[in-house]
Amino acid sequence: MQGVHLLSRPMTLGVRGAAFDGEGRIFLVRHTYLPGWYMPGGGVDPGETIEEALHRECAEEGNLRLAAPPELFAVYYNRAASKHDHVVFYRCDGVTQTEPKRPDREIAESGFFAPDDLPQGITDATRRRIEELAGGRAVDPYW
Repeated sequence: MQGVHLLSRPMTLGVRGAAFDGEGRIFLVRHTYLPGWYMPGGGVDPGETIEEALHRECAEEGNLRLAAPPELFAVYYNRAASKHDHVVFYRCDGVTQTEPKRPDREIAESGFFAPDDLPQGITDATRRRIEELAGGRAVDPYW
């Protein structure tokens, strides 16, 4: 019965991190395959913890190292992706970058931005999460 349940109702799980450097700037990426600017993140792989996925995604998408344990901010239902997708969202302070991220097949552009000077084309979900972190809006359970 459990196998039938997994096939009929598979749940996907993703992670995103609001990665702030020592100057309070947030790291954002622009993918080659999606429009807009996003916080680093992606899917949690089988056998991987959510925090391991966060560390991996930050390293892959931005050459970022998390200096302190990430702080769980909220868990969201991402109904835009599917009926079964959830995103675990963390705040990461004191992030360092080992070297600038060069564009590649996945990441077209990336950088640190002041929260009051975000790049044009930032996604609505990214903007809402930044506003929630700043206390400018209530946390919405939907990504």
